[in-house]
Amino acid sequence: MVYVFVLFLFLNIVSFSVPKSLSRVEIYATSFFAYAFGLTTDVVFDLHYDLYGYLSPGFQWLSMLAIIMYFPSVSFLFLNFFPFHKRLRFKITYILIWSVFSVGIEWLTVQTDFFYYNGWKLWYSAVLYPFIFLILVCNLKLVRRQIANL
Repeated sequence: MVYVFVLFLFLNIVSFSVPKSLSRVEIYATSFFAYAFGLTTDVVFDLHYDLYGYLSPGFQWLSMLAIIMYFPSVSFLFLNFFPFHKRLRFKITYILIWSVFSVGIEWLTVQTDFFYYNGWKLWYSAVLYPFIFLILVCNLKLVRRQIANL
């Protein structure tokens, strides 16, 4: 479990250290959205349907800390370097690379018993991650439209 938090801490350090292509408002809005989206998804799939969970069944403070550390940092890194001005195939490839990365992180968390499955399968996540990343891109576009309309 310590390795999971070291990895999440590393992702946060990287996200704070890299050159920013997003404005502060975009970072705030997309990070908060990623946190809320991830938390909502986990509440439904973990606490309501009991398909997976963190550490042990029910609410865990350490899992909340992990969500706070992981979802905003990964969404920021993904969006900060997203190839908005490239061709569609580059965008699809970028989303697929981040999806493979996310499946790898999930697999590692399962191996450390930080995350467990209760009917969920890793391939479900592999299918869903591209859609999750696409939702993040759409949310950033919405945020940018809202900022432009101020």
